[in-house]
This record gives sequence, structure tokens and C-alpha cells, in this order.
Amino acid sequence: MAADPVIPSRSPGARGTAMTWLSKLYVQVIIGMIVGGFIGYFSPHIGQSLMPLAEGFIKLIKMMIAPIVFCFVVTGICGAGDLKRAGRVAAKTIIYFEIVSTIAILIGLVLAYLLKPGAGMNINPAALDPSAVAAFGGKSAHVGNAVDFVLNIIPSTFLGAFAKGDILQILLLAVLLGVALQMLGERGKLVAGFIDDLSQVLFKVMGIIVRLAPIGVMGAIAFTTARFGIGTIQRLGALVAVYYLCCAVFIVVVLGTVMRLAGLSLWKFTKYFKDEILIAMGSSSSDAVMPVVMAKLRHMGIKSTTVGLVIPTGYSFNLDGFSIWLSLCVVFIAQATNTPLSLSDLALILGISLLTSKGAHGIPGSAIVVLAATLSAVPALPVVALTVVLAVDKLLGYVRIAVNLLGNCVGAVAIAAWEKDIDMPRARSVLDGHLEFRYDAEDNVSPEAFSSSPQN
Repeated sequence: MAADPVIPSRSPGARGTAMTWLSKLYVQVIIGMIVGGFIGYFSPHIGQSLMPLAEGFIKLIKMMIAPIVFCFVVTGICGAGDLKRAGRVAAKTIIYFEIVSTIAILIGLVLAYLLKPGAGMNINPAALDPSAVAAFGGKSAHVGNAVDFVLNIIPSTFLGAFAKGDILQILLLAVLLGVALQMLGERGKLVAGFIDDLSQVLFKVMGIIVRLAPIGVMGAIAFTTARFGIGTIQRLGALVAVYYLCCAVFIVVVLGTVMRLAGLSLWKFTKYFKDEILIAMGSSSSDAVMPVVMAKLRHMGIKSTTVGLVIPTGYSFNLDGFSIWLSLCVVFIAQATNTPLSLSDLALILGISLLTSKGAHGIPGSAIVVLAATLSAVPALPVVALTVVLAVDKLLGYVRIAVNLLGNCVGAVAIAAWEKDIDMPRARSVLDGHLEFRYDAEDNVSPEAFSSSPQN
């Protein structure tokens, strides 16, 4: 496309700066959020009709996740050179995620007991409408069933995993194919090369789709504001405030410590992913940014194998914001309904939360479904009381998704630093803004582009 002609102006510098600023994706997303909020508040009817914009954007992204993750993991394993190292990365990933998820749950439990957000509400479970939670009863029946969870990782057919878009099933297939291609040696290089070329095409497509994010976010925010309003904050403000505080403590203390141990700045790291965090929050879906997150982590100098194993696994095993939310809401409901919890009840909640949180990703209305499953496992707690939480779930969901996403990104850095799979000079250069990531740049998807040291 030809460049715009130069038009004389009294302040060309200011005009150029403004246009550069407006061209940034995160600025466009923020504008989309503001516009959507105004539409939803001042014209609720129009706001609710804009939800298809968000749904369309998320569907466009989700149709790309399965093939991109598959190609990413296969090419990463093929280029790893050592299958034992890949297995070691996978084992360390699970260990790290379990430790961090446990800490997240404990933060929710401790702060809920210290700050008591549900105290004084005196809710009578008998007065609540059970029909509001009836839809979640059947879905929660299999959540937390360890045997079903493991069996569901195995797809019925090879193509069935792609049709369902199940991340863990796709990850299993990618690992098997990547291992097989590496074992074939020279004979497998042709297929591996084709998959790598295909991944570059897929990321080009992602570069096109992601530019629609401001429109999708505008539709989602307009719908949410119109449907739920902002008055819910006043009714359950204590729960919202305590949850936000829990997340802040987790980010600053836990994730901040992990990043310091890795030798990088959490603040700079968060700024690097500001586009993706805003898109995930605005669209209420972390799936909407998974492929780009993986590309940006690799752009930082983290090896493809590590990124390909950590991020897809984290989407199912490391939902930090969700873990905090789950433990906080359980204690909140107990306080709001004046239901005493013993130490054995708390131990049961911790154990059940560690299991149920692993089945959250990919289930429609997963947060409420898993909360229902957790409450069902603790006989003293009335499941019907989760209707209280429904009123502010959307408000909590924005931050929940952001913390989930940031926690997985930090997890990738932690495992990479643990395995020495990160080019630290390049990572610092990227976070300092010297090596800019571009959504449509070929070097963001070529493995060779990440092997060299950065040029400052």
C-alpha cells in the first residue's frame, strides 16, 4: 500500500505522535472498552445486541488455536534434540503449576478469613431460588473425577481432537507426533519442515484476526454493561474488593518473587503483554490470545519446546486467578450463610479445589460449574447459595482471566529459567523495548530467529 502523501501542517510532530499512539493495539482495545461501556450504559438495548461481535471474534481466534498449538509443539519437540529434556520440562511444569496453584488457593482462604467479606450478610439458603443453579448441576457432576479427566485427554480419533478444540488432547497428539518425527531422524525432517512452514502461515492469519480485537472487546463490554450493570458492585462490593486484593497480593508477592528469581522485572514483563491482557479481559476469554502469547514468549528468547509444553498445559493446570476465586467464594458463601467450617472442612476444600480447578478450562460457564462441584463436595455448604456469587461473577471474571494469563506467562519464564532455555540478554532487550514484537512479522514464527543474541 502506498504511503500517505506528506501534507503541510503547523504541528506535524504532534499529528505523527497521535497517529502512532492510536495505531497501538492496546490503545485501540482501551478505546473499544470505553466505547462499549458507554453504549451498554446509555443504550442497554443496543449494548445487548452487540454480543455477536465478541462471539465472532472469539470464534475466529478459537478456530486457529488447535492447529497453531499443534504445529508449535511438534516443531518445538523436533528441534529440541533431546527427548529426555522435553520430558523433564513437562515434569517440572506440572510440579511448578501444582505448587503455585496451591499457594493461590491458600491466599484466597487466608484473606477470606482475615477480612471476612461475607460476614453480616445473614443469607437464608431456604429463601434463595434453586432454579438459578439448576443448569449447573449436571455439568458439575463429572468435574473433579480424576479417572474421567485422564481418559478425556485421549481423543476418540485423531481429527476428533481438532474438531473439539480440546487443548490437552491436541497437546497429547502433538507430543506423540513430535517424538515420532524426531525418532525418524532424516526421514522425519520433511514432515517437520512442512509443519513449520504451516505454522508461519497460521501466524500470518493470526496477525490479521487479532486486529479485530477492539471490535470484539467493544461488543463484549457493551453486552456486559447492559446486561449486568454496575450496581452489582454496591451490593457485593466487599467480595469484589477482597478478590481484587487477593489477586494483587498474589501478583506482587508470588509472581513478583518468581520473576525476580528468574532475573527479570515483573512490571516490564506485564507491560510487554499489556495488549494480550487487555484483549483477554475485554473478550472474557484467555483463549483469544493464546497463540500470540506463545509467539511473544518465543520472541523473548524462550525455546519453542518450553513454550509449547508450558502454555497449553498451563491453560488447564495453572488457573491462578481461578484458584484464588474458588477458595475465596467458598469461604464467602460459608460466612454469608453463617455456616461454620471446621479445619477438616478447610482441608477438604483445599484438596477438592486442587482437583476441580484442573477441569475448569473449556467448560461453558466453567467458574460457576466448578464452584458448584466444590460446594457439593462439602456437605455443610448449601450449593444454592452460589446464586449470590452469580451477581458479580462477571466483575470478578475480568481480573480472574488476567491473573490466569499472567500466571501462565510467568510460569513459562520460570520453567525456561529453571531449564536454562531462555536467552536472558535477548529477554532483557525485548522487555526494555529494544526488540519490538510485530504480529505479522515472519521472524516471530521462525525458530532460527530466536537463536541469536540481541543487538542493542
